[in-house]
Amino acid sequence: MLNIALVAGSSRSNSQSGKVARFLRQRLIDLGHTTQEQSNVIDLGLAPLPLWPADDSGPWELFRQQLAAADAVAIVAPEWNGMACPAVKNFFLYASKAELAHKPGLLVGVSSGIGGAYPISELRASGYKNCRLCYLPEHLIVRQVEKVLNGPQPADEADERIRARIDYTLDVLVRYAHALQPVRAAINFDNPAFANGM
Repeated sequence: MLNIALVAGSSRSNSQSGKVARFLRQRLIDLGHTTQEQSNVIDLGLAPLPLWPADDSGPWELFRQQLAAADAVAIVAPEWNGMACPAVKNFFLYASKAELAHKPGLLVGVSSGIGGAYPISELRASGYKNCRLCYLPEHLIVRQVEKVLNGPQPADEADERIRARIDYTLDVLVRYAHALQPVRAAINFDNPAFANGM
């Protein structure tokens, strides 16, 4: 069984990103990839991180432990005005190689409309540099999010299609997690000359 962390990157307390993250977690459990005890949803709306840098790092120590223990990470990033929202960008200011280096990362864009691609592009460009998270070549975009993933059964064809895509993509994430475990174990993270990415 794998330990998988899912980050719900919205600062809203009752967010659609949180709903998506919890749906992904339950699918990982249902598919036999993880257990309740080995998967965590880090919901930045329910437990917000202070704006970095901060004297009080809020819930970061708990999040740090959960991320360090994880074999893989899913980042659920809502699209706000064509951008990744501030909470998820702030999260990457806290996260370092100690928590995320050389672990597979699944990017999940969320949109209330037909968008959702911009957070994927933005985080691929900037959300990995110092933490060295390895984004999968696959990603998910959950469009019209209020209308999908709301119950145990799909509501319509679009809901059925995204659920099938989720299962496929989670399988890819799990395969990368197994493949990268020995790579991560073989890399020395202690060289101070290369503390940050280029």
